Amino acid sequence: MKSVFKALEDLTWFLQLGISLLMPLLLMMALCWWLTQRFSVGSWVFIPGLILGLGASAVSFRSFSRIIMNRPENKVEKEKPVRFNRHS
Repeated sequence: MKSVFKALEDLTWFLQLGISLLMPLLLMMALCWWLTQRFSVGSWVFIPGLILGLGASAVSFRSFSRIIMNRPENKVEKEKPVRFNRHS
């Protein structure tokens, strides 16, 4: 039963990663589309929007990977060596 919960937890993390990578890009593309429709701006707006969306996705991935790497189960604690004197 414990493995089922672990699998669900891993699936949740995987889905969260997908959402956090995809949403900034989709939001920037939607903003660019709105700008072209509303203010008749040229299609050139999509290029900076794509770059900004990819940058936001990269920042999101960086913060997500830091959270994953700092999980307690990923940290391996080193055993302290046995010392027989008072000097460290």
